[in-house]
Amino acid sequence: MNKRTGAKGALLDEYERALSELKQVISDVSPIELALPVDKTTADQNCVSIQSVLTHVVYAGYTYANYIRQFKNAPFKLWQKADRPVIADYNNDLNQMFSYTIETFGFFNEEEIMEPADNKILTHWGQTYDLEQMWEHAIVHVLRHRRQIEKFKKTVR
Repeated sequence: MNKRTGAKGALLDEYERALSELKQVISDVSPIELALPVDKTTADQNCVSIQSVLTHVVYAGYTYANYIRQFKNAPFKLWQKADRPVIADYNNDLNQMFSYTIETFGFFNEEEIMEPADNKILTHWGQTYDLEQMWEHAIVHVLRHRRQIEKFKKTVR
């Protein structure tokens, strides 16, 4: 951690740290715990089980990168949302998503992240962000769901 420089480096380092903390939290989750419905009252299908939360986190990570890529008129790919049977598969997905994110950071320079954007990125959930805000949101998104999974693990165990 803390191996990169500048504002872009800080954002990437913190994103990597958030993902590392998430991987630590899920490291001991069994396949049964992974798929077990925990929140049976939620209307949000992304938040029923540890599995659904992790699928959502990976999908969202690609979505944030794709918003930036579209904003910069760069090529993008869609991640096919899929539940995984074991944690090792999610770790692989998280690693690939972060590699895609690192590549995405190559489509803008240090100065662009530090200046207010004239054009904001409008998300499908109705928020508007500049480049820095989008990445800050991506980092906090992982942290919020890490916390949720910690609670799910206590409930399951």
